[in-house]
Amino acid sequence: MAATKHTLVALVEDKPGVLSRVASLFRRRNFNIESIVVGHSEIPHISRVTIVVDGATTVVEQVRKQLDKVIDAVKVSDITGEGVIARELALMKVKATASTRSEIMQIVDIFRANIVDVGSDSVTVEVTGDEEKINSLLNLFRGFGISELARTGRIAMTRGVLSPLQVEKEPDTDAKRQKA
Repeated sequence: MAATKHTLVALVEDKPGVLSRVASLFRRRNFNIESIVVGHSEIPHISRVTIVVDGATTVVEQVRKQLDKVIDAVKVSDITGEGVIARELALMKVKATASTRSEIMQIVDIFRANIVDVGSDSVTVEVTGDEEKINSLLNLFRGFGISELARTGRIAMTRGVLSPLQVEKEPDTDAKRQKA
């Protein structure tokens, strides 16, 4: 079985230690997390965790099931095979001189990126898009020299109205704890 990139999305309670428990689960299964992004969701006191891992589908499914059993996990889904909208954000500080600044600005325009800061010897660029777009821009800027790079991991959701993570009401965590 070939390993492929999987995108797991989980709704978890917004409490201290939850991220540590999630990461420990992957560590125990000897999975390298390619990226993990956590942020607030549309539900109060619930965070959305997007995890990208590389592995065989059957093994990732086992990890997903174990993740679903974590007390603080409300709902977990592998959205890899579904219609997915995925984006990343990157900030790149590119070395710039008076003679290269206009060329950098043209590249920024082509990629629909934004210049967010200009220094005497650098230009800081913000770009949002899929992984391929970020990598392409990064490769172009390597020719000028990159002095600093900050990059988020993938955030993702399924297309359309119905989401595999949809929760009908605010989760009753006490009831979930009693089941476990």
